[in-house]
Amino acid sequence: MRRHKLEKPPGAHRTMQADCSHLHGIPGSGDGSSSAGLPGESSCHPSSGDVRIQLSSGAGESRDTATSRASRPGSQSRSHGHAHGEAAGLEDAAPEPEEQGGNSLSELRYLLQWLHKSLPYLLILCVKLLMQHLTGISLGIGLLTTYAYANKSIVNQVFLRERCSKLQCTWLLLYLSGSSLLLYYTFHSQSLYHSLIFLSPTVDFMNFWEVLWIVGVTDFILKFLFMGLKCFILLVPSFIMSFKSKGYWYMLLEELCQYYRMFVPIPVWFRYLIAYGELDTALGWTLGILLGLLYLILKLLSFFGQWRNFRQVLRIFFTRPHYGVPASKRQCSESDDICSICQAEFQKPILLICQHTFCEECISLWFNREKTCPLCRTVISDHVNKWKDGATSMHLQIF
Repeated sequence: MRRHKLEKPPGAHRTMQADCSHLHGIPGSGDGSSSAGLPGESSCHPSSGDVRIQLSSGAGESRDTATSRASRPGSQSRSHGHAHGEAAGLEDAAPEPEEQGGNSLSELRYLLQWLHKSLPYLLILCVKLLMQHLTGISLGIGLLTTYAYANKSIVNQVFLRERCSKLQCTWLLLYLSGSSLLLYYTFHSQSLYHSLIFLSPTVDFMNFWEVLWIVGVTDFILKFLFMGLKCFILLVPSFIMSFKSKGYWYMLLEELCQYYRMFVPIPVWFRYLIAYGELDTALGWTLGILLGLLYLILKLLSFFGQWRNFRQVLRIFFTRPHYGVPASKRQCSESDDICSICQAEFQKPILLICQHTFCEECISLWFNREKTCPLCRTVISDHVNKWKDGATSMHLQIF
């Protein structure tokens, strides 16, 4: 290849040389340092007739500057990307409760769909169970309605006091006795009446439903028995037993009923629990005995708790606490001879410690539910005489 040498104009060399001499004549630059030059400055060589410009340091600086400039956007982009990633992570973490709520709703929706699809099959199963236990369910409903009717009727008759219907009380007594006898006669093969005297009925104690059936029927029969005794007390004339004395007898009978009902299920459940020993294995016998002992321990603890209430009832029954003293005619006249409870003339007026006068029967009924005077709310009694109104607890003693 042929090189083409550029030809300079005649005055060009002198002009460039003058410029170079001007550069070398800068103050602070020595003769020996002219060849080295400062970084970033141009060096001239007039001997060769060519002009050479050294841009190495300047180019390096420019490259470093470019590199630093290039690196800055990268770092900024990386930092921005990192910050954006953290923000994205926070945004992703924020809707977690909504996602959980959505999952819960979806699960609930799935459950409702499953129930909707399974409803016909569940109805078929319920009908089958009803047909298998139709006798027991019908008898349970009958016992419950009998108890509710008799309990409400007895409470109403006690509230009427001297105006109670002897015919109604006689009907209730016969109705409760007849229902109990009819039930035991219908299921005489199972000997359910054995449970009343702590004996074992003739049933399969390996069947849980049979045990539950025995305990439930026995509990209702005991309620009917004591409700019949309350009806008998209602039939006693007032000149033999006063209304106040009848209230204490109602309370005592109800407490005796509840305490006796706690003992009755023990033989039945104990035999059912130890029936695991019939598996003829050491594990079965051990498990049955442990369950039976644990049941007895729990029952003993409940007996001790109930015994405190029973002792208090016995103390009230025998001491017959008085709420006041008989009121004189002058004290009755201060109250216009009218009882504030029954709004009638006083019958055996009683003067309380707060100097208010009431009928003896009226205030006795009042203190069956309250502890304070009906007028001034002064505390008169330290306890509430529950069950003096002839009511029977609706609690079902299963265990």
